[in-house]
Amino acid sequence: MQFTFSVADLINTIFISGGIGISLLSLLQITASIHLKKQVRYYFQVFFTLILSYISCHLAREIMNGMPGGAVRTALYIVTFAEITLAGFMAHIMSLLVIAVSKLDKKANIKLVVLLYSFLIVHIAILVLCEPFDLVYGFDKANLYYRGKYYLLSNICPVLMLIFDVVLLLQNRKKISKPVKIAFWNYIIAPVIAILLQAFSPRIQYIIFATVGASVYMFSVIINNQNEEYNRQKVDNMRIDTELTMASAIQADMLPNIYPAFPDRPEFDIYATMNPAREVGGDFYDFFLVDNDHLCMVMADVSGKGVPAALFMMASKIILANNAMMGKSPAQILTDTNNSICSNNRMEMFVTVWLGILEISTGKLTAANAGHEYPAIKHANGDFELYKDKHGFVIGGMSGIKYKEYEINLEPGSKMFLYTDGVPEATDAENKMFGTERMLSALNAESSAEPKKILENIKTTVDGFVNDAEQFDDLTMLCMEYTGNKGGEKNGK
Repeated sequence: MQFTFSVADLINTIFISGGIGISLLSLLQITASIHLKKQVRYYFQVFFTLILSYISCHLAREIMNGMPGGAVRTALYIVTFAEITLAGFMAHIMSLLVIAVSKLDKKANIKLVVLLYSFLIVHIAILVLCEPFDLVYGFDKANLYYRGKYYLLSNICPVLMLIFDVVLLLQNRKKISKPVKIAFWNYIIAPVIAILLQAFSPRIQYIIFATVGASVYMFSVIINNQNEEYNRQKVDNMRIDTELTMASAIQADMLPNIYPAFPDRPEFDIYATMNPAREVGGDFYDFFLVDNDHLCMVMADVSGKGVPAALFMMASKIILANNAMMGKSPAQILTDTNNSICSNNRMEMFVTVWLGILEISTGKLTAANAGHEYPAIKHANGDFELYKDKHGFVIGGMSGIKYKEYEINLEPGSKMFLYTDGVPEATDAENKMFGTERMLSALNAESSAEPKKILENIKTTVDGFVNDAEQFDDLTMLCMEYTGNKGGEKNGK
């Protein structure tokens, strides 16, 4: 038996071996590409796996073509069926990839995917029905491959899928970047040119070269495009992080944060902290002297989280402070603040507020509550207990609300603890809440301590309870100790 090796065989060997090698390398690169979107990565992994399988089936057919024996004949039919079926699957996956980059709405996406699967099912059905009659392909007595009378039937559905790709690319050209469009058009046109070339040189497998080359080019363009998108997003995220850091610093500076807050006022001691769940939060506290004998204290919690809540928080804080500085009563401050916010609140946000004004000379505290947490009060020689005041409606919820106020007489040694719901609703890994009972226990564990130490104890206790669970809400607290004349005595007055 004489062995012959033609130029066509040499070219086919280069195309097949090169196709297998390049496809394997591409598959490895796809797996290692961390910036590819999950869906795109999956389609490319499947696609290059199909290419490898397609080339392997073609290679097996070329090796066995013309070999004698019934077993060889059966194997030839199997690998050829697999080869032509895989061509349909490749066209199918490529069309799914076109849908993915076209960024269609969910409803349109589902309809087109169903259409593509219909094409694929018809493609497989044609091959199954035609194979027993050698209508698409067959093998003669010498086990040599030949195309059947209706060979073109095997190309109908893959061609329909290519037409589908063309229509989709034209319809969504504005949504797809120019390099990606060029890569897809290259993939669509390259096999057509290969088929035309193969008509003149039927022994040379141009289709393998065209498919692998166009696929690798398309993959390189898409991965480069997604890397650029990732880098742009990274820069945007860095910019946003910088801006949020600045916003967090600005928000922190908007709250009283220099201690001791009133070093020349021995009648009281006050300390407050805010730990936002995100870079910026919606909780806020405030304290300031309305005049020489009146201290205003505010504890508030805005609905929502993040930047919107922070913006609403800053506006609410300013409006509350402006009303308080006019010498109004707590109830009137909340009423006027509510009307101001409701007059221009298209986002329908709201804020819960506890506001109290301490008459420093007498210890009389006048307060009003707009849907906020109960304050905890400790009288001299007593323990912290919740003061269950009557709640009014939240600020910003409805215009025209009238708020009521109440009075508490504080004697020297009395303390008051204000907080937002982030304290009692702090949650551990088992979804259990910290609760007001634990909060009161932590307050009374060292109730004689100064306000700063009391807040540190609460924070430590909450952190120990939550442990490694994520902080879901802002944690804001304020503690005020009224010392009255004793404060003057402590300072030698």
